[in-house]
Amino acid sequence: MSKVVLLVEDDAFLRETLRLTLQEQGVTVEEAANGEEAIQTIDRRQPHLVLLDLLMPKSDGYAVLSHIKEKAYTFPVIILSNLSDYLDHEKCEKLGAKDYFIKSDMDEDELWPKIQRYL
Repeated sequence: MSKVVLLVEDDAFLRETLRLTLQEQGVTVEEAANGEEAIQTIDRRQPHLVLLDLLMPKSDGYAVLSHIKEKAYTFPVIILSNLSDYLDHEKCEKLGAKDYFIKSDMDEDELWPKIQRYL
């Protein structure tokens, strides 16, 4: 059975790119384009890992992280964001995120090993 990753990203192009990359690695990808969809998907079926954008419509990534923490779900969350301020990193860490990638600095060759480590 392949691992399931929930990819939460409002940018359709980036979501498609990441989905293809993950599928090439044999991962099953579920997608959400906003925080509200992410929460519904998570409550319906907990994934093995969540890749989470922070700035999205209909509930941001912080709301999704808070929901995950509130429900005591134990799957890892990796943040993919353009917010590079230390306070954003710290807030995500306090809400339970395991790792944090700046999208503009992201290299797929770096991302996959991190994802693999948490899967």
